Amino acid sequence: MEVLFEDNHIIAVNKSNSEIVQGDKTGDDALCDKVKAYIKKKYNKPGDVYLGVVHRIDRPVSGVVVFARTSKAAARLSKMFQDKEVKKTYWAIVKNLPEEDEGRLVHYMIKNQEKNRSKAFDAPKKNSKEAILNYKLVSSSANYHLLEVDLETGRHHQIRCQLAKIGCPIRGDLKYGAPRSLKGGGINLHARKIQFMHPVKKEPIEIIAPVPKEESLWNEFDNVVGNI
Repeated sequence: MEVLFEDNHIIAVNKSNSEIVQGDKTGDDALCDKVKAYIKKKYNKPGDVYLGVVHRIDRPVSGVVVFARTSKAAARLSKMFQDKEVKKTYWAIVKNLPEEDEGRLVHYMIKNQEKNRSKAFDAPKKNSKEAILNYKLVSSSANYHLLEVDLETGRHHQIRCQLAKIGCPIRGDLKYGAPRSLKGGGINLHARKIQFMHPVKKEPIEIIAPVPKEESLWNEFDNVVGNI
């Protein structure tokens, strides 16, 4: 487990694209339990360790996840996420170039609970929710392109669904139209950076998550664009 930031109030780690943030029906080991075990061992804490889950990223997605180490930090961070006071920046590798090198996507999304997927529409539909993101092309290789994505809203599978809607499914994302899966079941979507005001110290925090080192394509792009 790679710890990216840690103090008495919060801890941020770099999630792999095979981990779940919180336990689910699969019964697989959850990232939050690994973080609790890390804190318990490092600080020799007796009894249960408190850890607040304030946001999540999809299982096949890698990158930065922030947890709260106190109930005060958890309450404040949760409200900051809810009030859109946290800026989240993602990297996505796609096969197809968008029509424009940068743009703002506005769609109306409906989640299918049974299939665990969402669908994006150009106009509002009954029970749909507005989904907004901004993207820009930051690099290209011989066959693939790296997009940087900033979210304005936080919908279910939003980046995956909206990029697929414009004909740019994320590499490895079979659920949203990619032709082939990736080894290990992950997709090339990475929570690259998160920026927010510290919930207790009131200082600006910026946390950057290194890309997965086991995949050469990520590292090829990382070497070109650096710490964007």
